[in-house]
Amino acid sequence: MHDGHDRRIVSAIQTTNLADILERVLDKGIVIAGDITISLAEIELLNIKVRLLIASVDKAQEMGIDWWQSDPALSSRAKRLAEENEHLRERLDRIEARLAAR
Repeated sequence: MHDGHDRRIVSAIQTTNLADILERVLDKGIVIAGDITISLAEIELLNIKVRLLIASVDKAQEMGIDWWQSDPALSSRAKRLAEENEHLRERLDRIEARLAAR
């Protein structure tokens, strides 16, 4: 009969193994790719390409992937830049409208 101590040891080993696996995946990165095509009577109706990359932020940046830094939904700096860009476009539109009216 196993007691609670044995279960804790097994749980600790499993947690350590999971942590090691996760650390390796984030350090090296893993790519999962697949395509889904839906056809009817040999006519392609829908084609979905799935590309999933799992990696640490450092590994992603090392690979040249940093899209989250320029996504206004994920970066406050990118959001400020998008708002400033919109403000400058509106200002330019007003200036061009004034020049055209002359």
